[in-house]
Amino acid sequence: MGLQSKLTVYAAIVGCLALMGGIVYYASLDNVSLEQVEVELANVALREAGEDEAKFVVTFLVKNPSEKTYVVPVIAYQLYANDVLLGSGKYSTEDVALPGRAQIFAGGEVPLKNTFILNKSEVGSEIYQSMISNEITNFMVEGTITTQSTWSVAETEFRTEK
Repeated sequence: MGLQSKLTVYAAIVGCLALMGGIVYYASLDNVSLEQVEVELANVALREAGEDEAKFVVTFLVKNPSEKTYVVPVIAYQLYANDVLLGSGKYSTEDVALPGRAQIFAGGEVPLKNTFILNKSEVGSEIYQSMISNEITNFMVEGTITTQSTWSVAETEFRTEK
């Protein structure tokens, strides 16, 4: 009777491991769809400017060419103007539950806005003045976007210009 009990325990352990492996495999099927995300820099607009700091609204147009619905919890990026690094920014909805985030349906696109803070001390007064005067129209963004479905999370690098 002892051998039969051990075989039952071993069979249960193997069964649990197989079930866990199946869940991981099923979740990884979404990765290809999540990595198809397309990011486009739609706009960089001045919101308010002070003497030492200016706030800009950076708008990303996120497109979903796949057939899966997903959300975007994070876009971490670096903003450049005329090939000069202005700084880093981060769009984040990590503190919002998955059902509360903006869903990007199959074949759809959603504009996601983020506030970018430009410090005069980091870029110099000449570039700062050009930015708040709206003299710069050539922007480039590079970074990573995190896409998430119910089962899976993927991180994709992007680079876009406006």
